[in-house]
Amino acid sequence: MSNLQTPLPSGFGASSTAQDVLAGIDLSGKTAIVTGGYSGIGTETTRALRAAGARVIVPARDAEKARAAMAGMDVEMAALDLADPASIDVFADAFLASGAPLHILINSAGIMACPLTRDIRGYEAQFATNHLGHFQLTARLWPALVRAGGARVIALSSLGHRYAAVDLDDPHFERRAYDRWIAYGQSKSANALFAVGLDARGKAHGVRAFSVHPGRIITDLARHMSVEELQKAGALDENGRPIVDIERGMKSTAQGAATSVWAASHAQLSGLGGVYCEDCDIAALAPDGEVTAAGSAGMSAGVRPWAVDPAAAEHLWVLSEQMTGVGI
Repeated sequence: MSNLQTPLPSGFGASSTAQDVLAGIDLSGKTAIVTGGYSGIGTETTRALRAAGARVIVPARDAEKARAAMAGMDVEMAALDLADPASIDVFADAFLASGAPLHILINSAGIMACPLTRDIRGYEAQFATNHLGHFQLTARLWPALVRAGGARVIALSSLGHRYAAVDLDDPHFERRAYDRWIAYGQSKSANALFAVGLDARGKAHGVRAFSVHPGRIITDLARHMSVEELQKAGALDENGRPIVDIERGMKSTAQGAATSVWAASHAQLSGLGGVYCEDCDIAALAPDGEVTAAGSAGMSAGVRPWAVDPAAAEHLWVLSEQMTGVGI
């Protein structure tokens, strides 16, 4: 079990924005890829990294939406669909062919609480997109990460990891009833375990990995939830507007992007990796209790042990290699 889940403290907090944590940091000469970088907190992540001087590449499944969101930003875009293994390979091959090093990879794209959907392999969509898509992408970009001589990979997890651990025997709901929130929680636990497994393999090569909980932010990620559901969860006011309430972890998109860019760039994390972060700091280990019911308001901070367990991370890594046919 991880014993690294101890806050630093960093000096930042829940109300810090991406601009706050990057103040005084120069990322000139660094290349960053941000999946989901044209929507929600991904847009704020892209904007902050570019403002700090980084070259930013935004892979996009929806090119028209990406162009509109990136208007006025000096960023590069390329086609990528995380649910399509062939699309991932095409994107990775093109980047590798450029010979450029990759200093920062932020795996921010994702889907949440959708009806049961399967990809062309028969894999459950939330696990396939949120975890396996990013697993394949990272593995294929591995040579560029090593070439950087010091790279960081950020996996966007969530406090939603508390809804479920990864069911390593039936991750695709082939033998159990599908529940959209259990599926989402499982994928977020997988994101955190991925960072543990990648860091264990990458630290000898200068590649460190972190998972982050950005906060509770209402973006397009919640498109499968009704207004009534969001209001019941305390996420929207009576006029249907997103609520920002730091005491309950409800953040603006600029605050939601802060932990990702902090983990991707800050010297405070030098020599560290494989940890779950929140509120621009390393999160504390939460009690190993029961899973949390979906939609629970006021969930306390911290990471459940099952999401940072090295043994589970290793099991998931091997399973992911088998499912995707790639490794590092």
